[in-house]
Amino acid sequence: MGLFYWKDSQEREVDFVIRRGLDVDQLVQVTYASNKEDIKKREITALLKASEEFACDNLLVITWGYEAEEAVDGRNIIYKPLWKWLMEK
Repeated sequence: MGLFYWKDSQEREVDFVIRRGLDVDQLVQVTYASNKEDIKKREITALLKASEEFACDNLLVITWGYEAEEAVDGRNIIYKPLWKWLMEK
């Protein structure tokens, strides 16, 4: 397993790109936001662009307290509070 960071020529960034072998297994954004309105559009825009580039549909946004699931542009994004994500690990 490998852990990477992604940034494109338009300055869009994804905090963590998790690879297993040559395949990207998961894309993860991390934000201090605690509700949907606080999550900056650029977080989602970058996540969707990287998802397209790496053909990865396992998209996660780790938040301070917001929890939800939503479909954006045909992709499912999971929003999970940090405490809950840490408890799973």
